[in-house]
Amino acid sequence: MTLLLAASPLSHPFFLHAFLAGTAIAAASGLVGYFLVLRAQVFTGDALSHVAFTGAMAALAFGYDLRLGLFAATIAMALLFGALGRRARPDDVVIGSVFSWILGMGAFFITLYTTSRSATNGTAGISVLFGSIFGISAGSAVVAAAVAAGVALLVVLIARPLLFATLDEAVAAARGIPVRLLGYGFLALAGISAAEATQAVGSLLLLGLLAAPGGAAIRLTDRPYRALALSAGLAVLEMWAGLFASYAVPKMPPSFAIMAVATAVYAATFLIPRPACGPRTRTAVPTRA
Repeated sequence: MTLLLAASPLSHPFFLHAFLAGTAIAAASGLVGYFLVLRAQVFTGDALSHVAFTGAMAALAFGYDLRLGLFAATIAMALLFGALGRRARPDDVVIGSVFSWILGMGAFFITLYTTSRSATNGTAGISVLFGSIFGISAGSAVVAAAVAAGVALLVVLIARPLLFATLDEAVAAARGIPVRLLGYGFLALAGISAAEATQAVGSLLLLGLLAAPGGAAIRLTDRPYRALALSAGLAVLEMWAGLFASYAVPKMPPSFAIMAVATAVYAATFLIPRPACGPRTRTAVPTRA
């Protein structure tokens, strides 16, 4: 029995830290990601994946904790997209150029960090790009879990009015729901969730953790609240499966394992007939007179 416990990944502190932080981050990402997909704002998640790296590297270059730049950049970008609204997608060429410029700025900041400041941590950029959840400390794991749990709780609290505003914005506004303010609040939560997801799977892969569980849930059920819970559940199970797979196969990076499972689950939903679209989606949001 003792031998079996020693062989368990949960007997290792580094795995327990990753498991704690990863579970909360996945739950928050699943909840936020469902609404990103439902509101057709996955593009915002793509933008956040680009700016997360640059924000983190800018913070390091100027002598601050990379998490400060990570959160500041992702939240600011999310709110910017909320302010721009539909104008945020004016032209594919402009979008590609701006995103490339943002990544180029990230490369500049990491060069500045590793040269001007005589930094010893030359792997910081790789950690931000691809995640380093197995390297997260006990303190950082607790903070990450607490922040992610807060995001998840807030999403649950605003789920009803946010769903109403998503399905019928005009009627929601007429009923007194502060649609625009609610949209800004949700995007701020999306920015925080993206910053947290970067610690788990990296900035290059965070879009998958945000979008894949939500996309799979929407394909599996047309009931909004059931899909919201399913999205969070799938994200958590995919996180667990990825962590255990990476532990079992040490040469497999945890970020790759997590996203491989998430992608496989989403791909599998195409083999399942989609539920017939009916009026239940709209009537699932009770309204008050």
